[in-house]
Amino acid sequence: MLLDRRKLLVAGSGAGIATLLYGCGSSSDAQEQTPAASGADTSETTGEVALYDGSPIEPIDGQAINNPDGLQDRPLGGVNANVTVIEYVSPTCPHCANFHVTVYPRLKEEYVDTGNVRWIVRPFRRNVLDLAVFMVAEAAGSAYHDVLSAYMASQNQWMTADNPRQAIFEIAQQFGFTQERFEEVLTDEEMFAALESMREQALNQFGLLGTPTFYINGQRLESNATFEALSSEIEARL
Repeated sequence: MLLDRRKLLVAGSGAGIATLLYGCGSSSDAQEQTPAASGADTSETTGEVALYDGSPIEPIDGQAINNPDGLQDRPLGGVNANVTVIEYVSPTCPHCANFHVTVYPRLKEEYVDTGNVRWIVRPFRRNVLDLAVFMVAEAAGSAYHDVLSAYMASQNQWMTADNPRQAIFEIAQQFGFTQERFEEVLTDEEMFAALESMREQALNQFGLLGTPTFYINGQRLESNATFEALSSEIEARL
């Protein structure tokens, strides 16, 4: 989805996190559950291939694109992969949701799960609902990718709900979030600042124009985000 850069920069500028997040609806009491666990090992070994498990990692090298401001990357795929795909994503972007439902599963099966590609889903918040989803995902620890996938798959439901904030919470509950933990996450000023820093870097340093945007070994994909386009670029670098 193309972005109006001026509107994007203005949206939310100077607003406190509480003002932003409490503006997307009031919440109601919910049944308490056990919070999702975090802090898993950085990688696991499947046969001969070492795979990431979704935990945060240190930058893989000194390239600017591999050194995100704010939050550490949480890759999936091969620890020793020669190909790195960075995807800037927005949970409220319909193109992002369509990609994750229709294209990404095949890419994951053929390139990520086999260890041929290091795949990084990097947050880019376009609005307050994006912000809430990213904060929940980050707080879920090693379940980060599962949380994002759940929101992508149900985008139409929570985005169009009468109370989107409550709808976001109900999905968070599936990953062990209590109402208390959810409220705590949504008022985390440090995480809010980190996500804003990541957004500004993408706009000002990497020339991001829309979501989803892909960088393959640091080079921005200029064609549409189809399986054919991405697999062709990946195959050329294997």
